[in-house]
Amino acid sequence: MKSVICDMLGIEFPLVAFTHCRDVVVEVSKAGGFGVLGAVGHTPESLEIELNWIDEHIDGKPYGVDLLIPTTSANKGRAMSAEDLKAQIPEGHIKHTEQILSDEGVDTKGLWDGPQSTTFGDNLLESGAMRIMDVAFNHPIKMIVNALGVPPQSMLDRAKENGVITGALTGAREHAIKHAKAGVDVLIVSGTEAGGHCGEVSTLVLVPEVIDCLKGIGADIPVLAAGGIVTGRQMAACMAMGAAGAWTGSVWLTTAEAETDQTIRDKYLAASSRDTVRSRGRTGKYTRQLRSPWTDGWTKPGSPDPLPMPLQGMLSGPALKRVDKLAAAGDPGAKKLATYFVGQGVGLMNTTISARTVVFDFMKDFAEAAENLGSFLEE
Repeated sequence: MKSVICDMLGIEFPLVAFTHCRDVVVEVSKAGGFGVLGAVGHTPESLEIELNWIDEHIDGKPYGVDLLIPTTSANKGRAMSAEDLKAQIPEGHIKHTEQILSDEGVDTKGLWDGPQSTTFGDNLLESGAMRIMDVAFNHPIKMIVNALGVPPQSMLDRAKENGVITGALTGAREHAIKHAKAGVDVLIVSGTEAGGHCGEVSTLVLVPEVIDCLKGIGADIPVLAAGGIVTGRQMAACMAMGAAGAWTGSVWLTTAEAETDQTIRDKYLAASSRDTVRSRGRTGKYTRQLRSPWTDGWTKPGSPDPLPMPLQGMLSGPALKRVDKLAAAGDPGAKKLATYFVGQGVGLMNTTISARTVVFDFMKDFAEAAENLGSFLEE
């Protein structure tokens, strides 16, 4: 296709797949798209294993890595131990978390026993992210993306030194201006329909708003549209508005290769677009995910305000890990509580197919939509 994104990334079709599953990364890139591995939950050692595997199986096709370094967080700018962070969590929030589980019959005994993992929290700091970047830049990645805020200068500098394209998630017009001034190469313009961290403005409004904004400041930066895009016709619509391609995430969660828990996969396949909600109850920042008694538990009258990142994650992590484990064993209360990130496009995700087939379906759907659009023009 004639897209600047294809030229920049060396791909055939400007479809980018964000995923935590290495198999999806490989299959999408081999099918002509571009796979991006989410790295925030990895240690440097585990990321090395994943990227080595990708290198061995991707047949030389390009791929990228996604990090999450927020502009603001409870431990911003300083490394803190798990105990230091845990000491900042009010007792009331701990009791509230236990109550949400207990209300659905899930036992909370020993919920907080054992060491707290700080991998996620450490990776939110630039110092922790630097160790992840050390690994990433030792592999033939083509793009590195910051998923929450302006990429730190260290990321931008190292990417330039290594000939790697930089990207940044953009949820508002003002974000686009900051990213452009920082020197980001590609903007992933993500509407509120998106799964995971998202803003309040719809994709249909945000994409042209950001494109016009970039033109207004003289910034020639290509845009990848994101947010609820799970079909090629949606991709075509966004490119008709001026986007150079699409960034997708949710659609890969129900593919055959995805490592999605079966309980969550079943919920996705049965869900409508109205079964998702923006909630701060998982990470401390607004994320779109499946609605469940867990998300409702942080918005009902009398509930405490969710804590800032990463403290809220220290509450939700052990609780949802137990929920997932019990749900896999068939516990009915845990199945009700189970939730995970997904966008409003989940209502169109009704079958389990291979990641490669998803890419080909996007291509076919896109071509038909483009032909249909052309039919409206007078000859």
